[in-house]
Amino acid sequence: MCAIESAKRGRKTLLLEHGKRPGRKILIAGGGRCNFTNMDVEASNYLCGNKHFVKSALAQYTQWDFIGLVCDHNIAYFEKTLGQLFCEDSAHDILNMLLAELKNSGAELITQATVTDISQQDNAYHILSSQGDFVCQSLVIATGGLSMPKLGATPFGFKIAEQFGHTVLPTRAGLVPFTYKEAQKQQYEAISGVSMPCIATSDDGTSFKEDMLFTHRGVSGPATLQISSYWQENQAVSYNFDVDNSLIENVEKARQEQPKLKLVNLLTRIYPKRFIEIEAKRLNFFDKAIGQLTKTESQQLAQHFQSWQFTPNGTEGYRTAEVTMGGVDTNHVSSKTMESKLSPGLFFVGEVLDVTGWLGGYNFQWAWSSGFVAGQNC
Repeated sequence: MCAIESAKRGRKTLLLEHGKRPGRKILIAGGGRCNFTNMDVEASNYLCGNKHFVKSALAQYTQWDFIGLVCDHNIAYFEKTLGQLFCEDSAHDILNMLLAELKNSGAELITQATVTDISQQDNAYHILSSQGDFVCQSLVIATGGLSMPKLGATPFGFKIAEQFGHTVLPTRAGLVPFTYKEAQKQQYEAISGVSMPCIATSDDGTSFKEDMLFTHRGVSGPATLQISSYWQENQAVSYNFDVDNSLIENVEKARQEQPKLKLVNLLTRIYPKRFIEIEAKRLNFFDKAIGQLTKTESQQLAQHFQSWQFTPNGTEGYRTAEVTMGGVDTNHVSSKTMESKLSPGLFFVGEVLDVTGWLGGYNFQWAWSSGFVAGQNC
């Protein structure tokens, strides 16, 4: 996006791609259909050391601007849930659109370009690479973070930032599944594939209402991925499986209509049977007839399903993380232009910055918005 906008302004623009092909992360996103943006984008959908930093770029290039570009290229798309927009056909549509725009803009793309050195001399940046040496007045770092190293993710962008005096805030995996402790694994790995709607809440009170999924390695699903960005080591995550707050109402109704019905049998009508078979071992009254439940037991039941506590062993790390938390400190980057406040002509866009969006197209929108803004000013 940055190269496209820069070239449109008449700037001689070169895009160096270190992989064989550009856009590999686009192609795997959204199960191959690319969740390219969201219908509802606000600054509150992003985590950043400076909560106001994203506002200018998101206002200068909105989700509607990108949707308009998608429509101009006659790409069919659909809204899934929570405003998430996906290609009707394939993520290749988005990549091909961007490559077509890049070609039409006059920008040049060079792939398999490994940059070995960057230096600044006489108000210009000198770049040494495996595909030749280049000199430029403006240099844009759009190298992403550390997530998904199999796609070529490296700390290169962070190293360049530090070279030119920028602080790189501590990084960690975000939008990532949690892993089991050994005891948890013995209990729950057998129900891999079981999914349930829930409200996941972090230690700081942040919550997301989506699905949770048990896996062989731990817990995943949209709710877990979302809350992982707010989780800190050794903290517990609370999962509320009584999303519509109807569990006790169902129990009391059964107490009146079917008092001899065992609680465990009622619960298997509400929740996946394999999950209830495990939870029955954690509460000793699951085999009771509903009519025999005490008030205290009903309260314990509600608390158990409304505040199911899970303290992860950790996360699956950058291998499966969708984003990288932390990155280049935004306090030394202009929010209006993405230009470095320390080194004129140096710009940072996308995931390399300390900006992390929610799951649902927000990180792509940040890439489009920050890239557009830099392209207008570099």
